[in-house]
Amino acid sequence: MNASQLFDKIENISPIDFGNIFNKSIELFKKVWLQGFIHLLISFVVIIPLIIVMYIPIVALASINGFDDSYGEYSNQFEEVSIGLAILFVVLAVVVSMIASAFQFGIIAHFYQTCKQEDLELHQGSNYFMFFKGKYLGKILVLAIAISVISIVAMSLCFFPLLYVMVPLQLLGVIFAFNPDVSASDLIKASFKLGNKIWLMAFLLILISAVLAEIVGLMACGIGIFFTIFFVRIPVYYMYKDTIGFENETESEEWNAIVE
Repeated sequence: MNASQLFDKIENISPIDFGNIFNKSIELFKKVWLQGFIHLLISFVVIIPLIIVMYIPIVALASINGFDDSYGEYSNQFEEVSIGLAILFVVLAVVVSMIASAFQFGIIAHFYQTCKQEDLELHQGSNYFMFFKGKYLGKILVLAIAISVISIVAMSLCFFPLLYVMVPLQLLGVIFAFNPDVSASDLIKASFKLGNKIWLMAFLLILISAVLAEIVGLMACGIGIFFTIFFVRIPVYYMYKDTIGFENETESEEWNAIVE
């Protein structure tokens, strides 16, 4: 599906049904809960080492400060090193945050593909890192940066703009997952265009799904949250399916091209 077709479909969508999507989401969750946990586990395995690397300058800075307290005659030299490490930490924090966000975005996009496979019983093969190659790698990085910038701008304008952009930003992942060849700018436009049309129902579905996932997860001795956290993604999948939908032949070809 190209950008023009995508925008045309969004322009002619029908209203979404809260109860229908919520019920279907619960049924699909029974099939993909383990996959949700695996996707979360993969994110942890990659992101936690990145965070550890980011804090190396802090450990070094603490060590230098301790040495500085014991040997005051070298304080000027250590102060310069401390400033350098502080700058390095800031740079690493930004870089790691962008890499982590891009990785999480790609993993979530694959989860939506998994939801489609289970929902439509396609049973097609894929790998969890299908979006981390070629042109898609750069695109998910651009989209991750865009999400961060949009979120920061929304927060700086007080709390309510952040509530508004929450829906389009949630939709951005699923729109990318099924239209990875559309340009980043068009994907962002499509997410806001769709978000504007279904905002209230989408917001309620995302909010209630998130609350339910947290409550059920905490009831399971807290550790259950690791298995329920991806439940909030499933209504987003059905928002896409029930509005834009799939073109089986075209999207099957696109899927094979991505996997290969």
